[in-house]
Amino acid sequence: MSQQILLQGKILGTEEFLLAGHAEGRSARSAGEDLLSGRSQWIALLCEVLPRALLAELGLARILLGSSGGGQFLVVLPGEALERAEAFLSAAASQITELSSGWVKLIWGATDNLGDWAVIRRRINEQLQSKRNAPFADTGAAAFQLFIPPSQLSADSYFAKEMGAKVREAATIGWSPENPGKVTPGEGKHTWSLTSNLSPDGIMVARHAAPSDDGKVAAPVQTLARRAQGRSIWGVLRGDVDNFGLRLRRVHSIEEHVPLSVLYKQFFAGEMEVLCSLPEFWRKVSIIYCGGDDFAVYGSWDALIGLAREVQRLFHRFTEENLKEYPGPEGKTISMAIALAPETYYPLASVYEDAGRSLELAKSADKDCIFLLGRILEWRHLADAAELKDTVTRLIHDFRMSKQFLYQLRSFYRRDAYAGGEAATERTWRVQRRFNRILSGTRDREFQKLRTHLISEMVGRKSAEVKLRPAGLVALEWARLVTEV
Repeated sequence: MSQQILLQGKILGTEEFLLAGHAEGRSARSAGEDLLSGRSQWIALLCEVLPRALLAELGLARILLGSSGGGQFLVVLPGEALERAEAFLSAAASQITELSSGWVKLIWGATDNLGDWAVIRRRINEQLQSKRNAPFADTGAAAFQLFIPPSQLSADSYFAKEMGAKVREAATIGWSPENPGKVTPGEGKHTWSLTSNLSPDGIMVARHAAPSDDGKVAAPVQTLARRAQGRSIWGVLRGDVDNFGLRLRRVHSIEEHVPLSVLYKQFFAGEMEVLCSLPEFWRKVSIIYCGGDDFAVYGSWDALIGLAREVQRLFHRFTEENLKEYPGPEGKTISMAIALAPETYYPLASVYEDAGRSLELAKSADKDCIFLLGRILEWRHLADAAELKDTVTRLIHDFRMSKQFLYQLRSFYRRDAYAGGEAATERTWRVQRRFNRILSGTRDREFQKLRTHLISEMVGRKSAEVKLRPAGLVALEWARLVTEV
């Protein structure tokens, strides 16, 4: 019987690649939307196509594909096929590095499938770490030459046109040995169908794009901004599962590892495609990518907030149903961040980068939370902010509160508005008096009800203590965006 080999591949440098070499100028910024989406789709499809093409070239069964997607893949090979597999991956890695101008690297590790899964995983990880920690091992003296980053990658037209626009409409994706680092929509020696549903022979990928006004192409960011409620702003939403890697490391066998990895990938690819097709989202958001444990979309600012809440709700139900037998919170919560563009024609890559920084900030400060409008909120507090926002907008629209109303409420969050040497009861009295002055003017019962609710939600229900809640500030900024035109 032939020796069984486990081979795991990883793609490194994706974040740097997605942000590299974006040109300036209004027309270039418009093209940058397809470029960023195309680059991300190329990375996502590489992780799906390469292991399938490897098995097809070696004449092996599709069932030997363990898992794929999310920047990595795992396949099972017979021992005698290892040398040919490494030659295949070396050729692919060379062209991948060339296409990305050195930003993206393909590395892999292989070991025999003997012993405990923890031991097997450690052997593979040691090989991967040795390649990750020695990036110039195969470069030689050329590593010491002066590196000048290219202003524009030579393959940008391939990413923007082939992987950006065509992949959204393609029914199949292909691969050919002449270009081992490329995937091509619709043609190739080996082809696979693209689908948003679970299919044993297809590749599951989320690729929704909001249509333009004429419905012929994907809507640019300025169109998405115009479709927002209130102020015309667009932004980027990024999400990432908390401690997903730790959850995978705690499984006890490859029989657990593979289904768990596939389960998460199917959730993001399937649910994101369905959500973005709903009436409230389909004309307002476009998917950048969906990985094995993360995702990124861009679109109208108001739709991004609603989409974030829906994804969190569905992910909570998903983990309750599918991970109830796994102990601990790892991999069961998700954190997100929304970054808004400072102007309509701002580069998509820059806002994407801002969202990434905000997401890292949120995950470093807490877990199971969202960075929104300058604040980090737990998901339960986001629901409070949404309710409070509705209260404030009703006061503005139904009772014609002045435009200064929101700015007066925001003044409570200045430290000197409620800090000082007075006793707690004195501070409470002063804050309540200011609220009463701002919210005076009518004795309408509904108005008084909204007024009481607003005060209690912003400063708390305890009469002896004033503690302004972060959700209140998010709600006020949210209401300001809704009411501005």
